[in-house]
Amino acid sequence: MARKRNDHPLRELTHIVALFPWWVGVLLAAGSYIVLHHYAVQPAPVPMPGQSGAAAAQGLLKSLAFFGQYLVPAVCLIGAALSAWKRRERQVLVDRIAASSSLAELEAMTWKQFEHLVGEAFRLKDFSVADIGGGGPDGGVDLVLTRGSERFLVQCKQWKALKVGVEVVRELYGVVAAKGATGGFVVTSGEYTREARAFAEGRNLTLINGVALQQMIASVRPVRALENAPPAENPASSLAATPAPASPNCPVCGKAMARRIARRGSHEGRAFWGCSDYPNCKGTRTA
Repeated sequence: MARKRNDHPLRELTHIVALFPWWVGVLLAAGSYIVLHHYAVQPAPVPMPGQSGAAAAQGLLKSLAFFGQYLVPAVCLIGAALSAWKRRERQVLVDRIAASSSLAELEAMTWKQFEHLVGEAFRLKDFSVADIGGGGPDGGVDLVLTRGSERFLVQCKQWKALKVGVEVVRELYGVVAAKGATGGFVVTSGEYTREARAFAEGRNLTLINGVALQQMIASVRPVRALENAPPAENPASSLAATPAPASPNCPVCGKAMARRIARRGSHEGRAFWGCSDYPNCKGTRTA
């Protein structure tokens, strides 16, 4: 999955900083300002006879340091913000898959989202992950994983219709051998051909299909509670909210009601009947 490269040096620097955790970008911003500010405030060189060229070069460096002391830290901070945003985006993808009971979420992703998801899944398994985006002469490798002294190469295939064939697996195996890596992973949202699985068997390659990826994520990322769920009640109010055997029916939808205690407003502390389908139905009765 090739990535389009940016030619502008500042854009390249931004994307390089964004590859690291956000706090690294903040440290780089602070460090670059300290170093460049030190040179920017140096006294202007006094030209000496026969040294006008050296003085001009020093003056140019001083001017570059003056502008760079603001520009470089700003670029590093932008990269740090981009890193934090990408990390949050990856966490949202992981939560979506952990909460899903089917492969529909995987199949609906773009290839880039799928690549980010796979990288975050391996991060949660304590790997350090470098996203190289399948560019360059590395045989389509998208991610490089490191853990201790071990290094693994990963190819991501977000294929909805076609099965991953033996050619892809054989290509990755060749790159793993050429790079001296510990092993490799091929990860797809779909499936593999019989030939691909047969080739990987007994070799330092692991094939992960959509179901296995979903199980892998679920094992390392518990499903988060819904952010819009009502606040947790204390034990006493929870017992009070348990539907009584003779609870009335909701006047709005007809479902059973639960006895609750008002936690705010003019009726705070008083008991009332609330619909058991709350918040979808907000029917109430006096207790």
